[in-house]
Amino acid sequence: MSGKEPRWTQTWLGGLRSAGVDLGYPGERLGLPEEGSGSIAGWGRRIAALVIDWMICTWVVVQLLFRMNPAESPWAPALAFAVQYLILVGLMGQTFGHRLAGIRVAAMDGGDPRLLPVLVRTVLLALALPALIWDRDHRGVHDRVSNTMVVRM
Repeated sequence: MSGKEPRWTQTWLGGLRSAGVDLGYPGERLGLPEEGSGSIAGWGRRIAALVIDWMICTWVVVQLLFRMNPAESPWAPALAFAVQYLILVGLMGQTFGHRLAGIRVAAMDGGDPRLLPVLVRTVLLALALPALIWDRDHRGVHDRVSNTMVVRM
């Protein structure tokens, strides 16, 4: 083994970046800018948008509008989240949380996603697990399957 090659434990335990392998910035392979408008949204913005949307669905929709207790009907906030996500992303390309976080869902060509990919994305996002598995471009399984990405506005 030469001195320039990383040890196999470095790539296995710490990932390729820790071994000195340059993978580029998130979105580089997709032809997106590194910073600013149109760049891949970071995890902080995505999580902030999710928390805002979840609070809106739980407190405003389920508790105030439907007068339901989320503790007694735990499916209600999830259903409200999925419905609002499908409608808002399908029509405007973003939810209220996305708007406040300065991000939007985009098709791979940069435009707004079509309704069928948004439906697929919403179903997978409601399952939660696909959103926890992502690639180096910060695209979760739900993004890859629906051929979408989350970018900064």
